[in-house]
Amino acid sequence: MTAENENTSLFSLRSVGSLIVLVVLGASLLWVSFNMELPSPEALRETILDYGWAGWLVFLGITSAIAITPIPVTVPALVAGSLYGLIEGTLLSFSGVMLGSWIGYWLARALGQRIVFRLLGRHSTIVQNYLSNAGFWAMCTVRLMPALPYWPINYGAGALGVKQYAFVSATFVASIPGQISLVALGAFASNPSIFHGTVLVIAWVAVLVSTWISYKYWRNTAPDRKDA
Repeated sequence: MTAENENTSLFSLRSVGSLIVLVVLGASLLWVSFNMELPSPEALRETILDYGWAGWLVFLGITSAIAITPIPVTVPALVAGSLYGLIEGTLLSFSGVMLGSWIGYWLARALGQRIVFRLLGRHSTIVQNYLSNAGFWAMCTVRLMPALPYWPINYGAGALGVKQYAFVSATFVASIPGQISLVALGAFASNPSIFHGTVLVIAWVAVLVSTWISYKYWRNTAPDRKDA
């Protein structure tokens, strides 16, 4: 067999393998999106309590898994606040989101850009516009955007080759206000108090202010957007 035939054969095998991965992963994500219903906060709370001392591990696993699917991370964060309180709940919810985001990032790195952008669907354009040649501030901006869920950012960053340090550091910094606000809301709902209400208001103000600052800084420092 000539070198050209070997390359053709390898290319064909790689194409077939990529197609299989695309079909399986795409079907899985679609099934999760349209068929899997996330339990209500009350049901999820009871499920976690049933595991006793290991409930925090179950919560961590559920939150991490949700972060790599199209399911919003809102419900687990609310449950964390009502079940574990503001401080411990924030730590657990934030850890789960970080772990799931990191897994999604490396999953996208393994799958490649072509497969990932087919999976992203309607999110692909905005992710590509914001994350092409992205650094810390661009990552912060998209992570803080209320309209964008976690999973397309995780996959898009990995597919577009955003550096791991920029991805992890921006995810860490930008996720804090939103996670605190959601956990505080859950804590306030189960135990209304001035403290929980104050933290909730401050956290939501921080989300709005940090989004504006991140976007303005990124827009002013991005060479191709200064005159936009």
